[in-house]
Amino acid sequence: MSDGRVNNADQQEEQQNLVKAPAKRSLGLLITTYICLFVGSIASSLLAKYYFVHGGSSRWVSTWVQSAGFPLLLVLIYFPHFVFKTTKRRPFTRFTSRHLFFSVVIGLFLGFNNFLFSWGTSYLPVSTSSLLLSTQLIFTLILSVIIVKQKVTFSNLNCVVLLTLSSVLLALGSSQDKPAGLTKTKYFIGFLSTIGAGLLFALYLPVTERVYRSVYCYAMVMEMQLIMEFSATVFATVGMAFDGRFKDMVKEANHVFTKGPTVYWTVAIFANVVTWQLCFAATSGMVYLTSGITGGICMTALLAMNVIGGVVVYGDEFGGVKIVSTVLCVWGFSSYVYGLYVKMRKDEKKEKEGKGYAGGKTAEDGGEMGMEMGKVKNDDVAAADERV
Repeated sequence: MSDGRVNNADQQEEQQNLVKAPAKRSLGLLITTYICLFVGSIASSLLAKYYFVHGGSSRWVSTWVQSAGFPLLLVLIYFPHFVFKTTKRRPFTRFTSRHLFFSVVIGLFLGFNNFLFSWGTSYLPVSTSSLLLSTQLIFTLILSVIIVKQKVTFSNLNCVVLLTLSSVLLALGSSQDKPAGLTKTKYFIGFLSTIGAGLLFALYLPVTERVYRSVYCYAMVMEMQLIMEFSATVFATVGMAFDGRFKDMVKEANHVFTKGPTVYWTVAIFANVVTWQLCFAATSGMVYLTSGITGGICMTALLAMNVIGGVVVYGDEFGGVKIVSTVLCVWGFSSYVYGLYVKMRKDEKKEKEGKGYAGGKTAEDGGEMGMEMGKVKNDDVAAADERV
């Protein structure tokens, strides 16, 4: 009898480990994704401005570098299966024609968004453009409610209100933030282009969240991201070809860029390509692991760091308006994180109560439940394939 109890206890412990391990891996993957988003978002914004500060003038070049690093995603897609042997799934398994269609359409849409962002970056200080981009959050919440039926809570609504108020406050005090030598017309072109980029990105987040509901693993997200970035690169390449910017890049590197051709190709171009790819890949991963609104809030919170980066690196003005805007931004994000923490604690409490209720089940019952859970998971995957 004692041996039977020991065996049952061992089976229950083994079963708990099988359930907990994926959760731990997901948490580790989420933390890694956010670190990549943190590094990619800040570095790409500063490097995008670096190109224009030191003599670069092509918005098409700035648009092209935001997506041209898509071949780097091949490492994430093929190495886990063929090199590291960490997964049995072959790349592009269950990748349907509809996945391809949505990836191409979203990619072209993303390419136009990158173009608007480049126009804004060419005219505005990094700190100003970063705070303006946070206006996307209220539209992300509205569109998430419409497209993916996002539940509105006090924490996400409070966060959206504070971050939007931060941007409105900045807009009201922006008349004194115009760089010397820049006409008022060009300044407001940059202002409106940045707002437009933020609004398009607000649509991008819930749309990708809806599409990712038919995706059943992180690797598949990277595969769709590869197609999206390829499509965005095609959009930028066509624009550059018509504008004659490919041949002008050599002239710009040798005779226009103030830091010389070596820095032009290594920092202004290559480093831009790498950091933008890191930023967009991490954004997609964040949306898949959490939600579109959470991804938008995380990116908006990082914009506060971009404001500080613009002040430190480029000497942007940091007057009273920007100080208050940054405080509101940090306050809004902190309130959202606290709301997530409270929700997580409540969920953990409910989970423990549920385990206590199910504690009387035998190992055989647990085994049947595990088999049923596996069956439901397979059904979910099949249903996902039917939706896409």
